Amino acid sequence: MHTIGEAAAQTGLTPKMIRYYESQGLFTPQGRSSAGYRLYDEADLHALRFIRSARELGFSLAQIADLTSLWRDRHRASAEVKRLAMAHIDELETKAALLQSMAATLRTLAQHCHGDERPECPILEGLAAQAQLPAKPRPARTS
Repeated sequence: MHTIGEAAAQTGLTPKMIRYYESQGLFTPQGRSSAGYRLYDEADLHALRFIRSARELGFSLAQIADLTSLWRDRHRASAEVKRLAMAHIDELETKAALLQSMAATLRTLAQHCHGDERPECPILEGLAAQAQLPAKPRPARTS
């Protein structure tokens, strides 16, 4: 059995994140010391590494809850796992396209800026012009 500090060192997570994942119901440590401290066995460490891997791929906590549930269910169909992965790929591709669009807009503004001692700045003028436009609806967050 491992203390939370040892579990953190072995999983690449901080103790604070481990406690957070527990509070969110993503996993429950299997043991407690006589003083009530959390103790982690190898299965707990494996679950924490699984959660860390899913977070590194950008899955939301809700998606990770679904994934961990499916991971633990040895009788689940892989089709459900694939459905979750494909939906996440769509979300990532949408975010990537938005980031590319933002970079292109900023690149265009920066290319028109002389970057010298003159006070005229196409970057600030472009941002000010954008501020005059009505706000675009924001996509719902899944994280």
